[in-house]
Amino acid sequence: MSLTKAKLVDYLSEKVGLPKKDCFLIVESFFGEICSALERGEEVKLPGLGNFLVTHKKSRPGRNPRTGEEHVISERNVVSFKAGRKLRKSL
Repeated sequence: MSLTKAKLVDYLSEKVGLPKKDCFLIVESFFGEICSALERGEEVKLPGLGNFLVTHKKSRPGRNPRTGEEHVISERNVVSFKAGRKLRKSL
């Protein structure tokens, strides 16, 4: 079972009592702001949940496991998540 944006909207609507349309805008704005901050290279800290940060990976040699063909994996930025202490304790 997965937690989706639609389920978040439904849950928020039930808990807060706002129309689903307004809850959808809240959820979209929340995730949009997280994405924007990560695109700017900022760290996103959500207390009780964890931290999202952008790290840079250098190019490196790679290999296709199916064919064995070697190639270069290009450099890129990736998003990392580090779970907070509360989340780690609850799991």
